[in-house]
Amino acid sequence: MTNPGQPAPDTFDVGRVSYAIFQLHRAHKGYAATLLRAMDLHPGQELVLMHLYDRDGQTQSELLASIGLDHSTLSKTVSRMQAAGLLVREPAEHDRRVMVVRLTDKGSAMRKPIAAMWRALEEVTLRNLSPQQAEDLMTAAYSVVDAINNRTQAHDPMESEAP
Repeated sequence: MTNPGQPAPDTFDVGRVSYAIFQLHRAHKGYAATLLRAMDLHPGQELVLMHLYDRDGQTQSELLASIGLDHSTLSKTVSRMQAAGLLVREPAEHDRRVMVVRLTDKGSAMRKPIAAMWRALEEVTLRNLSPQQAEDLMTAAYSVVDAINNRTQAHDPMESEAP
C-alpha cells in the first residue's frame, strides 16, 4: 500500500500505524475546521450543538461526560458560544451552582447547516473507500479507542521502561 501523504520520518518505523493515525486525524480535523469556519464556528462547537440538539438543557457536567473534552476546554467553548449568541447558560432550578446550557434560536437554526457540513465531511472522508472498507475503518477505529481507553499500567510500555 502506498502512502500518498508525507512519509513517516525514519525514526517512526516502529510506529507506522500511529503515524498514519496522526496524519488521518490532522487531515480530517483540518478539513472539518475549514468547513466550520465557513459557518463562523470553531472546531468542537458543532459537537456541543449536536449534543444539545439531541437533548437541550444539559448541565455542563453532562456535556462534559458526553463529549469527552476536559473541563477548561468545554468551559471556554461554551463561553465563546454564549458570546456568539448560540446558547445561554443559566443556573439550574435545583442547585444554583449548577449551570444548565440551552440553545438560543440562533443555535437551533444551525442544526441543518451542521448536518449538511457533517454530510460533506463524511462524503469526502469516504470518497476513496468501498462500503466494506468504511465499515472496517470504523470497527478498527473504535477498537483502537477502546484499547487506549482501557489500557492499564501493567500493559503500558512507557510505564514499564526503566529510565
